[in-house]
Amino acid sequence: MGSPKRIPTNLRTLRILEIFGTSARPMTPTEINEELGLPKQTVHRLCTTLEEEGFLVREKNGRRLQPSPRLKSLASGILYNSRDQIAVRQVLVQIAEKVNETVNLVVPEDDGMMYLERVETDWPFRIQLPVGSHVPFHCTASGKAFLASLSPAARKKFVGAMKLPQLTANTFNDPEKFLEELAAISKQGYAVDNEEFMEGMVAVAVPVHDSKSRYCASIAFHAPTQRLSIEAAIARKDYLLEGAEKLGSIFFD
Repeated sequence: MGSPKRIPTNLRTLRILEIFGTSARPMTPTEINEELGLPKQTVHRLCTTLEEEGFLVREKNGRRLQPSPRLKSLASGILYNSRDQIAVRQVLVQIAEKVNETVNLVVPEDDGMMYLERVETDWPFRIQLPVGSHVPFHCTASGKAFLASLSPAARKKFVGAMKLPQLTANTFNDPEKFLEELAAISKQGYAVDNEEFMEGMVAVAVPVHDSKSRYCASIAFHAPTQRLSIEAAIARKDYLLEGAEKLGSIFFD
């Protein structure tokens, strides 16, 4: 029997990135190598190269590696550009026409949620949060939809490491109460922002899942309270859920 075919270094590197793409936690080189079966020094060298190039970063304890902001930004770009952008935008347009408010496609980054795409409402009075805007995790519907997608243990760890600044009277700033809110969101399948980020604004968001039911983005709409109550906003959540299913099929089918 001949020796196994040698995998080129660049493909080994891509395989490591692929492993991080399917993992829900930081990993050591040894854990990564459980799937690769490479010589120990080889996987350590490849991980060091990815770290030096800015694609991986280490946790605070220095043992485990995790995706860097650069890699997350790359993943977001691939997610949005890998399929027909026109089809993605048309889904958002359809939702916006049904809810009659501004609709956003939002993805998580290290410092909060980032607006990847949006369809504006025709209302002259509207809240401006342009593409590229960053908003907090803890007081936005899209951010809470992301946090609620994590496992209970991961949620607790994430929230324990977060600052919860009080931006309005309704902002969750108690970690235990916030974890209770995230548990409820996980069960009900949607998140709300009831004037938690900005006084006079309400929002609803739902997660977009890939073919393995993993979170990859949020879609949300927001409106001023002068025009829409939180109850009326929640009543329109099914339009978001339908859109999330369509987006998942565009990105991942």
